[in-house]
Amino acid sequence: MASGVLVLNADFRAMTVFSIPKAFLLVFLDKAEIIEKTDDVVLRTVSTAYNAPSVIRLRKYVNMPFKGVMLSRQNIFKRDNHQCVYCGSRRDLTLDHVVPRSKGGNSSWLNLVTACQACNSRKGNRTLEEASMSFSQKPYKPSFLIFLRDYTKNADAKWLPYLC
Repeated sequence: MASGVLVLNADFRAMTVFSIPKAFLLVFLDKAEIIEKTDDVVLRTVSTAYNAPSVIRLRKYVNMPFKGVMLSRQNIFKRDNHQCVYCGSRRDLTLDHVVPRSKGGNSSWLNLVTACQACNSRKGNRTLEEASMSFSQKPYKPSFLIFLRDYTKNADAKWLPYLC
C-alpha cells in the first residue's frame, strides 16, 4: 500500500508528500492533475471507483523557498537507518551528541547520531577520541530530495523518476 502521494510543482519538481485523501481533493477541485496512479488503492464513491493517485502535479506554479529537512529525533534515526552508528545495533536507540553539549557541542545534523543505550553510556560525556570509539558513517545533513527518495519508507516506485 502506498504511503502517500508525491506532489510536484507545475514545473515537475518534487515539493512534498500528501495523504491520498488530500491529494485526491486537489485533483477533484481541478487544482492538480494525476500524473501516476496506484494499482493497489481504489477510492470509491456511490457510483464510481477511482485508482488513487501516486504522483500529482499542481496546475499553477507555487513559489517555494528553499526546503530543508527538519531536524528531529525520527529524522536522525531515518538518516542513520535506525541503527547505532557505533556498533550497528537496532535495539534501545537514543540520540548521541558527537561533541558533548558540555564541551560546546550543539544539536545539529552534523553533531547528532543514532546510538544504542550501551554505546551512548560507554561514550558518556567524552569525545570520540577520548572514548576510543568511531562510527560506521559520518553524520551529514540530508537534502530534501535525497531525504524523500531514500528515507520515505514504502515509497511508490513510480516516484523515482521525479526525485532525481
